[in-house]
This record gives sequence, structure tokens and C-alpha cells, in this order.
Amino acid sequence: MKIYIIGIGLIGGSMGLDIKILYPESTVYGVDTNEDHLQKALALGVIDETSILENVSDADFVIVSVPVDVALTVLPEVLDLIGENTIVFEVGSTKTLICESVTNHPKRRNFIATHPIAGTEFSGPSAAISGLFQGKTNIICEVERTAFKLQEKALDLFKAIGMRIRYMEPKSHDKHIAYMSHLSHISAFMLGKTVINKEKDEQDIFDMAGSGFESTVRLAKSSPAMWTPIFKQNKDQVIETLEEYISNLTHFKDLLISEDYDAIYEEMKSVNKIKEILNGMLK
Repeated sequence: MKIYIIGIGLIGGSMGLDIKILYPESTVYGVDTNEDHLQKALALGVIDETSILENVSDADFVIVSVPVDVALTVLPEVLDLIGENTIVFEVGSTKTLICESVTNHPKRRNFIATHPIAGTEFSGPSAAISGLFQGKTNIICEVERTAFKLQEKALDLFKAIGMRIRYMEPKSHDKHIAYMSHLSHISAFMLGKTVINKEKDEQDIFDMAGSGFESTVRLAKSSPAMWTPIFKQNKDQVIETLEEYISNLTHFKDLLISEDYDAIYEEMKSVNKIKEILNGMLK
């Protein structure tokens, strides 16, 4: 097999590593505008060879793992270049505009819109790890628009690297992911900002930050270059989630002002249910 990864970062690179383990006879090619990323990916064994976009015509798989604003341009270009038996998938955190960008493309049948719900706060080829997708969910949108034989080809790969499959419409995906992912990243960034603005002594932050703070603010280490376009593409959904979140924060502040600690206790107790939900996901 010939696999081309466009954008050698955490997701694309991790897929490359898994594919190389599962299919040792395959060749994984890397395409990236950042030459340092390409050379680092080669040195780390994430890819076998570097290449250019124009060479994807003979690919079996093309993985588009670039920032979502770049994907709007790159994805149609890839579809222009591929052969009839190539399956292309894009792995970004928004899906509505991505799907719309190729809705009338003559090779739309060669594209499958995906979002693997997996990752860390790190980026670039050095962030790639094998086994990242084991047991994780892969959201697939508009599956009916992908040729059946190519669907099967993609689904076999996703299952081989350990992913569960869930089908969803793009707008529904973008609404749910705003709550489950985009809001948590904004919360982490703004918590980090609040602490940096108020705690001027970096040594105080270092000495007093416990594991709770560290785990809560972890996502603030994520790449702004990746997340700014995500917030832009999913602006309406993100604003809606922020309005609800801010309303809950204001309500909690009001309870503190009124010294209604019984209500605060009940608020926190009712949210403890999230532990049961998440524990159920991990079983």
C-alpha cells in the first residue's frame, strides 16, 4: 500500500506509525510545507519517505491532517489529483465547512469525512505515538456520499488501528464537539490566562500548582495555530456553548455572594454524575 499523509503532526503521524506496524509492506509518504517537520518525521520513523502533493495520484490512502482552514484548500486539490481507487480522509475537529468545500466535487465519492476523538496537548511529528487510537471513537460524517467499496477500505483501516465507529451528520457533529472538546480548550486557555495575569511570580505558580490545576489547564498547551481556525469555523456553536458556560459560572458566583452553601453543595453533587458517565465510557 501507498499511504500519503498531508501534514505530519500528532494525528497524521500517529496514524502513520500504526499503519507501519499493521502493514509492514506499506510505504508511508509525508507531505508538509514545514521541511523541519518532514526531516523530524523521517528521523523518528513516522514516515518512510518525503514527497509532494502532486504525487498522490497513485495513493491507496491519503490522510489530510492539516489545520481546518488549510484543509478547505488542500482537500479539493487532493481530490483533483487522486486516482479512481484512492480513498481520502480528513481528520479535523470541524466537519460542516469541510464537507461543504467538496460537496460538488466530481470525486466526492473518494472522500470520507472523519474525526478521530483522540489526541494530546502536544503537536508536531514528535508528538506522534503508536496506539493513540486504540479504543477511541471515530466520527464519520456523510458516509452515504462515499463509494461503498472505498468506505469498506477506510473502515477496515480504522478498525485495524483500534477505533470504534460512530456516524453523525456534520452539523450535529459540530454542535456536540463544541461542548465536548472546543469548550474545554477555551476553559483551559482562559484559566491559564487568569492565573498568569494574577500570579506575577512564576515560582508561586510552580510551587502551588497541584495535580488538579495541572490536569485542568493541560489543554492550554495546545497549538493556537490549530485551534484558532477551529474556533473560527465553529464560531456559532462555540458561542452558544460559551453563553451556557458563562451562565453557569455566574450562577455559581451568585450562590457564593448569597452564601447559599447548601445550594453549592447540591450543584456539585448533581454534577458528580459525570464520573459515572465517563467511567461507563472507559469500560
